[in-house]
Amino acid sequence: MDYSKVDKKVKEIVKRATSYMLDKPAKDIEKYILEAYIYARDAHDWQVRLSGDHYIMHPVESTIILLDLRPDISTIQACLLHDVVEDTPRTIEEIKAIFWDEVAFLCEWMEKISKIKYIWEERNIWSLRKMFIAMAQDLRVIFIKLSDRLHNMRTLKYHPKKDKQQRISLETLNIYAPIADRLWLFTIKNDLEEECFKILEPTEFKKIKKQLLDYKTNIDYFYKNSKKEIEKALDLTVDDYKVTYRVKSIYSIYKKMKKKWFDTIDSMYDLFWIKILVNDISTCYKVLWIIHNKWSPIPNRFKDYIALPKPNWYRSLHTTIIWFLKEFRQQPTEIQIKTYDMNEYADIWVAAHFEYKEKWSKVAQDIDWVKELKELTESLWNSDFISSLKIDVFRDRIFVFTPKWLSVNLPAWSTSIDLAYAIHSEIWNHTVLSKVNWKIYPLDKELSNWDVVQIVTDNSKKPSPFWLSFVKTTRAKERIRSCLKRENKDTNTERWKDILNKYLEKVSFPALDKELSILRILDDRENDLDERFNILEQIWNFSINPSSIVRKIMKSKNIIAKKEIKDDVKNIIDMENVDYKKEEIIIWWERWIDYKACKKCIIWWKIPDKIVGHINSKWIITIHNRNCAILENVNKERLLTAYRKWEEDDSIIVSLWFIFLDKIWVLRDLSDIIYSMGLNVEQVNSKRLEFNKHEIKLKIEVPDYDYLLVDRLVERIKIKFWSNLISSFVEKIVM
Repeated sequence: MDYSKVDKKVKEIVKRATSYMLDKPAKDIEKYILEAYIYARDAHDWQVRLSGDHYIMHPVESTIILLDLRPDISTIQACLLHDVVEDTPRTIEEIKAIFWDEVAFLCEWMEKISKIKYIWEERNIWSLRKMFIAMAQDLRVIFIKLSDRLHNMRTLKYHPKKDKQQRISLETLNIYAPIADRLWLFTIKNDLEEECFKILEPTEFKKIKKQLLDYKTNIDYFYKNSKKEIEKALDLTVDDYKVTYRVKSIYSIYKKMKKKWFDTIDSMYDLFWIKILVNDISTCYKVLWIIHNKWSPIPNRFKDYIALPKPNWYRSLHTTIIWFLKEFRQQPTEIQIKTYDMNEYADIWVAAHFEYKEKWSKVAQDIDWVKELKELTESLWNSDFISSLKIDVFRDRIFVFTPKWLSVNLPAWSTSIDLAYAIHSEIWNHTVLSKVNWKIYPLDKELSNWDVVQIVTDNSKKPSPFWLSFVKTTRAKERIRSCLKRENKDTNTERWKDILNKYLEKVSFPALDKELSILRILDDRENDLDERFNILEQIWNFSINPSSIVRKIMKSKNIIAKKEIKDDVKNIIDMENVDYKKEEIIIWWERWIDYKACKKCIIWWKIPDKIVGHINSKWIITIHNRNCAILENVNKERLLTAYRKWEEDDSIIVSLWFIFLDKIWVLRDLSDIIYSMGLNVEQVNSKRLEFNKHEIKLKIEVPDYDYLLVDRLVERIKIKFWSNLISSFVEKIVM
């Protein structure tokens, strides 16, 4: 094949690389570049692009685009090799063996992020995450990817499928162009947007392109005369300056016209602006003083990005003046003043001072929003990733100050709550109000650049779910959700405690303390705090019977073995000599528990079929007939299940009555709850009371006179149907 055309372009790459890599011998630069080029050319030898060019033309053209960022040798080699692994039989291991590990690393990540497929809200989230993780680790991967994408966009017109052209253009416009924008790579960003605009809105593109051509005479006239006016003002006082101008990109013009409902570009005041370059910072301020003395500045349009640089380290003086030229007296003119170094840095931003000798750039890792990208990709659920990405990464940033004048960098439109979560963990969840510029300020109101913000806290306060509706930063949203989740767990824990506390109260144990100390030792085993809370949760979800836990507590404290039975001639018959005492009566599912019998309802020689135990404050258990009149006046919470050994399956029927808002799924969910608790439904009656109310009566079989089981059933129904349940009532116990 004839590669002469491509070879010439490679020689140009060598020449340009040599011009800025002054610390390396020219022969070594040429050797490394040609080595990668020949390897890639041979690997792609049999491939042809849709444009008809040899495939190797693509990585070469991509490298030419990349050269504007002044890449190092490893990045140039990786760019030339970036499609080898994906599109040819060659492997990463081969590249690692022939070239440096650094080159293989960049090629490997290029191969990974090339798998990104864009179908808007159905895009491959994990592939997109990989791309940003790669960027957060080494920005050179993104430099190569942006160069690769720009050349692909320039040749996309050769693709025969219009739908694929549009899909790729959408992908580029919504993913890659914003990345270039945040990296301050304006030339690449504008070129990407223009290529996308050509395909997505061809009619609008041609219309604006024609208007720019028609308006070119005016633009040239403005620049020529503006330059003369500035030279008149600066010639006698400033040395070695340069005046240039920049016109808005076609896509930016389109967005502005659409937003402002302009029909033609004549209506735009900021179509182009003037840039003045000087040698040093002091001269920047000197030029600014001269311009403001000669022409009238517009209030609130002056920005000093030298004293307070943008988050991406961009520095410049921006001002807007009027009455600059008589012919354009109605048009405000923006003037940017910066040093030559600042201008070079602004053109290629991170790439301008990228530490190429280090595999992991400290510069890249120290940039706030790159850090946010890494945290974002590693912590968020898929459902939140894209929305958070749009907010935190591709928005403008603002600077606000704490009362101690600590500067905090936040996404634009952030609130005081966002600031609170950004500066101190102790403030996160206790914010009650904020003061902005020493005045009370709504928590949901957006902050502005240079605001001084004071956060007022109260340790008794907790985050409100309402905050999630207005906070902007990923950090704030994640911390609020985490706290609310913890709070819900705390609420549940209190509910779980209530269940066990009722059982503990039966046996005169104190209620559970904060550390659940009473559960520390069970079955001769020590439980840590998490294990203790786990026991409570299992009680709640019916994995553990609470009575069994109390029995273990009693056993651990040697209470079950106690015998505190005293004669009470007036009320209780001494059962000491009755043979069946320890054999036949099971109290609270436990054998061998000592008890006394109620004189009024039990004849010593005959145990009734229906019995129940009652425990007093002195740990004395008395057995009663379930119909005993004494039970009407005792604390029902101190009743214990009791039955004769051979009547273990004894049960009672409880009648429950509920009124719900009329919903077709209520009976189904009610049945699910009853089934999950292992209870049988004896009878169901349902009727409509009004057009939107429904009455349901149930008779439930409850084993072993377990009053608490009924309470738990009602509690679960109340939680499940909190928005639909109007009233509930335990009507009676059917013996």
